[in-house]
Amino acid sequence: MILSYASQRDYDAMAGQPAQTPWKPEDFAAMGKFMAEFNAELEASGELVETRALDAPAHTRRVGGAPAVITDGPYAETQEVLAGYWIVECASFDRATEIARRLAECPAPPAVAATAYADVRPIVESSGELGF
Repeated sequence: MILSYASQRDYDAMAGQPAQTPWKPEDFAAMGKFMAEFNAELEASGELVETRALDAPAHTRRVGGAPAVITDGPYAETQEVLAGYWIVECASFDRATEIARRLAECPAPPAVAATAYADVRPIVESSGELGF
């Protein structure tokens, strides 16, 4: 699984509320074009299992504790949030890392690109596969 991250500020800019953000409308158009091509290439290679973007942190609901406490987002203490994911079926962990590395080519304002990253995590089918 390849995980990508964003902030509430990024989502606000996408929604046309660009206060204190380096994003411009043309940045989002370039990002959308890149993502469509990236996903099409993964689909054509047969490596794409699923990909989804996630809604803004403001539409999040966190459930935790005992007894469970439910809190609506966004959360002031959270600077970054999971923005989307790709599940890929490929030859190796190194290949999945190579795919994730390509996300660095996604057009974005320099300040955003400088701090962008993706996590690559294997998916396990059972507790016996956990790597510890």
